[in-house]
Amino acid sequence: MIEASGVKALAGNGCRQSDLFPPTHWSVVLAARRGEAEPEVAQAALGELCQTYWPPLYSFVRSRGYSVHDAQDLTQSFFAYLIEHKIYVRVDRQKGRFRSFLLASLKNFLSHASDRERTLKRGSGQSFLPLHEGQIENAESLFQTHSVKSSEDRLFDRSWAAALVAAGLERLAADYKGESKEKLFKELRPFLGGGAGPPPTYAELTIRLGMPESTLRSHVTRLRARYREVLHAEVRRTVETEAQAQEELHELLRVLTES
Repeated sequence: MIEASGVKALAGNGCRQSDLFPPTHWSVVLAARRGEAEPEVAQAALGELCQTYWPPLYSFVRSRGYSVHDAQDLTQSFFAYLIEHKIYVRVDRQKGRFRSFLLASLKNFLSHASDRERTLKRGSGQSFLPLHEGQIENAESLFQTHSVKSSEDRLFDRSWAAALVAAGLERLAADYKGESKEKLFKELRPFLGGGAGPPPTYAELTIRLGMPESTLRSHVTRLRARYREVLHAEVRRTVETEAQAQEELHELLRVLTES
């Protein structure tokens, strides 16, 4: 698992900035609930969020005993149902976060799954999230990794944390690629933790990268800072205020520490 120190440092920053920040994906969804945003805009924002949360919700469905293919169908059907029936208009903004809203909605959906399976099957004209094979394989890998001795809700939390970390790392990798620093990111990635073994020594990397150790250490420090920033950005997409973002980061730290 990715080291939790970066999340800890981020969560410990508190709310020194204003409690309000520019619109996020989730705040746009809530604005639509209040009639302050176009439904089409809210659906697009919700769809973006669902891409990140597909793996943890898939893991939850799998924990209910469904097969791989049935879990895929049900997870896709759930998101189609969520978006097309505008279930988000029912959310109480004072109770919980997007994560809690999704899980509660999924539980309710599964309780009536047998009734909906007839109309929400793949190919029935519903709008499903576009997924590639890698996303599906990663979702199943998350389930297999975290399903041992985990309750359904605990499995969801652990898969949620892993999905956020993966999304943050993917964005970070894309940023480094855009700066033509793919090799640097690949070499420094082990310093974020979560690898098969300990990161290489600075002495090894100074030789491989051909740079002074002082410069290398600066790159590692910068990488960790950028990792905290992208993880914070991933969390902020799912809340309205900075105070809520800090609460979610503390929860993320708790889950990562216990994993």
